[in-house]
Amino acid sequence: MPVFLSRRRTAVIMTQYELYERFKSLHERVGGFVMPNPWDGVSALLCKEAGFEALGTSSAAIAFSLGLPDGSHAVSRELHLQNAVLIGKLTGLPVNGDTEDGYGPAPADAVATVEAAIAAGLAGVAIEDTTADPSRPIHTFDDAVERVRQAAKAAKGRILLTARTDNFLQGIDDLEDTIKRLVAFAEVGADVLYAPFPDDMDAIRAIVKAVAPKPVNVVVGPASGVVPVAELQAAGVKRISLGAVPYTHAMGALRAALKEAASGNLVPISTGMRGGAIMKLLGEATAS
Repeated sequence: MPVFLSRRRTAVIMTQYELYERFKSLHERVGGFVMPNPWDGVSALLCKEAGFEALGTSSAAIAFSLGLPDGSHAVSRELHLQNAVLIGKLTGLPVNGDTEDGYGPAPADAVATVEAAIAAGLAGVAIEDTTADPSRPIHTFDDAVERVRQAAKAAKGRILLTARTDNFLQGIDDLEDTIKRLVAFAEVGADVLYAPFPDDMDAIRAIVKAVAPKPVNVVVGPASGVVPVAELQAAGVKRISLGAVPYTHAMGALRAALKEAASGNLVPISTGMRGGAIMKLLGEATAS
């Protein structure tokens, strides 16, 4: 059961339902919030140390860290949830599961993922309209909506359900169809709507308006480029996730430092966190 420390460092145990309620309230407040996506225990603790109030898993970051491709069920539901449980246990923060397509094509697969996420103690769970089949990467409209409908029925009042369409990620640059899907997902009970990387801020504003008053998640920003958090919030975005960006940022820094080390310069590779600082973070997290 997740634990977090109060300002007086008193251990407080939160149930899955309490974490769900806490997570839901973040989507209801003025301005919304930013939700980073760690991939292991230490990155999760660094997110908490920075002051973030909720965390998301990242299917891509988990897969990449294991040397596996993203989006093809190479990482199982069980392994993904184990990662989420670790993040939640160490931080005590609400955790949203980036659980791809629900690990199977049928509505029953999405329901099974929702139920497993609740049992694992997650505060939120996401279901995409992807198929994990490169020959037809997106479910038909009717199939996508039915999967969300049944997932929402299982999630209602128990876990926050994000319904996501991956049109843009799959090269389907169709804002009209994207909005049609998101509106339908909202109508059948999804709590949060999400379409990664719309073309620009106008597209984001159109999505927010179409599904209002339900909250919208944006990962980092539009495809046209990163914009300030304040601009996204002014457009009505309630949740800004970071996806695999923290992982790719860390790998980019490591890549550059390793190239320097290979050429004989050991300074960059020696300037990261010290082992003692990491041990302190872990010690404080597990002391309770």
